[in-house]
Amino acid sequence: MSITRDVATYENAIAYGGLIDAIGGVATIVLAICGLVNIIPAYLAAIATIVFGVALLIQGGAMVSEYAQVVFPAETREFSGEFSGNSLAVVFLAGVAGIVLGVLSLLHLVPNVLTPIAIIAFGAALVFSSNAVWQLFLLRRTMRPGGARGGELLASEMASGSAGLQALAGMTAIVLGILALAGLNELTLSLVALLVLGSALVLTGSTLSATVVSFMKT
Repeated sequence: MSITRDVATYENAIAYGGLIDAIGGVATIVLAICGLVNIIPAYLAAIATIVFGVALLIQGGAMVSEYAQVVFPAETREFSGEFSGNSLAVVFLAGVAGIVLGVLSLLHLVPNVLTPIAIIAFGAALVFSSNAVWQLFLLRRTMRPGGARGGELLASEMASGSAGLQALAGMTAIVLGILALAGLNELTLSLVALLVLGSALVLTGSTLSATVVSFMKT
């Protein structure tokens, strides 16, 4: 009974981690929009970079914690070999790097260079980890015998759809970051890229929460 309660509490924590991740995405979107309407754009771009970096760390932590709970039956060992933690390591590195670069930008240390670099790192992290939630769903589905419930089917649709959108958002951010780094209206492009990244994070966080909740015992 205690073990069941501990697992339920743990999965609730992971679901809340996805929710907090989505909130970080919303905060990034709001800051980017405020910057685009010319409300202290340089400061808000740096703050949005820091916020997104923190949210990315939360996402990485939630994903690692959820993957750690996956137990592979003997018949699924070959299937489990397809999955690697490398993409999640990239998420952690990009999150930490983004926070550091955002703080330096906030201190006026060449923000027109550091913010685009952080954005490129964020975009690369989204591209590399785009399949992480979908892979998590497949692993959890493998552990659960029998037919899929309605919640699981909905989570499957969300996970498969978010993978492509996250990869597209990541590549868009990389392109915008490179253009900004080249000096083409760097502040505006950086804010637009942060807006795109924040939107992708909202989608990913919501999908992670939906995936975890769909496998909870009712």
